[in-house]
Amino acid sequence: MMKKWIDRYCQFLGYLIAAALAVMVVLVFGNVVLRYAMNSGIAVSEELSRWLFVWLTFLGGIVALNEGAHLGTDTLVSRLPVRGKKICLVLAHVLMLFICWLLFKGALDQVRINWESTSAAMETSMAYFYGCGVVFAVSGAVILLSNLWRLVTGQLSEDELIGIRESEEEPIDVPKPLR
Repeated sequence: MMKKWIDRYCQFLGYLIAAALAVMVVLVFGNVVLRYAMNSGIAVSEELSRWLFVWLTFLGGIVALNEGAHLGTDTLVSRLPVRGKKICLVLAHVLMLFICWLLFKGALDQVRINWESTSAAMETSMAYFYGCGVVFAVSGAVILLSNLWRLVTGQLSEDELIGIRESEEEPIDVPKPLR
């Protein structure tokens, strides 16, 4: 049940990411055209594009965490018995939860510190900029706790015990050197 909600949330984040990318393209392209054609530009274009890029990076990190798409190596873990895979998964998730806590604490401190500070071009509170760290930390912790719960209740398959996902692309055939 929780996995279904998380998947829907990540699908919604995917739409937000696509919208952010579209806005970034329009802003940057429009700004370039305006600068060359009319010798003017959109004042908030660069700053808003930068903010959207940071937000879409953090939102993409949430989606990647849910899909197990982050970089990793499974050379050792894939050779362990099921019990060893479970132990490694728990250790990895506990460490990642600790990282989420650190990120949450740091980002929340930045939100509080910068609540009254405004950005240069948009004159918007800088707390919104640093809020992406809070959103990532909370969302990541929920995903990690959900995965741990699924492990404890026996809902994880053996394939899901390895924290990374294989690439969907076919491997490239590298020719052997001639001797």
